[in-house]
Amino acid sequence: MRRTLFNEDHEAFRKMIRGFVAAEVAPVFGSWEEAGHPPREFYNRLGELGILGIQVPEEYGGAGETSFKYQAVVAEECARAGVGFGGYVVHVNLVLPYLLKYATREQKERWLPPFAAGEMMTAIAMTEPGTGSDLAGMRTTARRDGDHYVLNGAKTFITGGVLADRVLVVARTSAAPAGDRRAGLSILAVDARSEGYAVGRKLEKIGLRSSDTAELSFTDVRVPAGDLLGEEGRGFEYLTHNLAEERLGIATTSYASAAAAVGFARAYVRDRTVFGKPVSSFQNTRFVLAECATEVEAARSLVDRAIEALDAGELTPADAAVAKLFCTEVQARVVDKCLQLHGGYGYILEYPIARLYADARVSRIYGGTSEVLKTIIAKDLQV
Repeated sequence: MRRTLFNEDHEAFRKMIRGFVAAEVAPVFGSWEEAGHPPREFYNRLGELGILGIQVPEEYGGAGETSFKYQAVVAEECARAGVGFGGYVVHVNLVLPYLLKYATREQKERWLPPFAAGEMMTAIAMTEPGTGSDLAGMRTTARRDGDHYVLNGAKTFITGGVLADRVLVVARTSAAPAGDRRAGLSILAVDARSEGYAVGRKLEKIGLRSSDTAELSFTDVRVPAGDLLGEEGRGFEYLTHNLAEERLGIATTSYASAAAAVGFARAYVRDRTVFGKPVSSFQNTRFVLAECATEVEAARSLVDRAIEALDAGELTPADAAVAKLFCTEVQARVVDKCLQLHGGYGYILEYPIARLYADARVSRIYGGTSEVLKTIIAKDLQV
């Protein structure tokens, strides 16, 4: 079906991203996976090209675009080439919305220019050992001491945590009152150079191996009160505000991954011969690809509608939950079927389908597990 989501500006941006990926990312991506992250200068390069600052206001060195569509283009082009941009997604899709909505003008003047230039990479630290999706149960604390907060605690599964220069740390700044476990949380923008701030293990993952994921710890870290994001005690409210966009980002990446899997499988079965005939000539192959293409089309339609809703300020948490749940399940089914069409070669890492397969599994976990999303959707249905 004809797609109407993108205009000429988006397609020109796509052309630039596609050329950049082919020339500067794909040839060296294997070394990034071995290292566990891109080289630090890669983010400076993204800044030079204006990729990090697309949604940063012009007064702070960005392009001032407000649409999510540019981020969707990046997701599609990375999936198409079977590569990733490391901590880019967290930096742009997760952290930036918080800075744009809740940072003061003084904070934006300090943080957004280096953010757009790639000179200050960011991450967000919510999850703690033993808490998982239960954000209200976190134990990291930040005690006010004069014009500073004293931060103590630990975080885990922090994407971009190894190379991050500043991290949005969610901490408890006051005890939760009876009947409201969510109250008393705040967000501190912590400088990674602070004394007592430590990067622990770089976690070895099944997939997304070019994206660094780390454990962080804080021992009496003194954070200036001027680095509090928004108002004290409203952290949980802020977090839920951005969940819709975060989940749409995952849905978009999942759809793009499924579409790329179909492309890789289609090319493979045309070239591969069995019993003297192309694999594509067998009815089973054609039926499987037809099934996959149909699911991808449905996922694309849902993602496109959700992106339009986000840009219009109309994407609800339940809408985003529907998009993420559906697209991640489609991704799982389609990538698995496309790997099967590769036979034994689908299990070999030099084939991009193997990377897509390993990367896909976490989609149904992070950003809200499928089980959590079903709860949200059911609640919206009032059942």
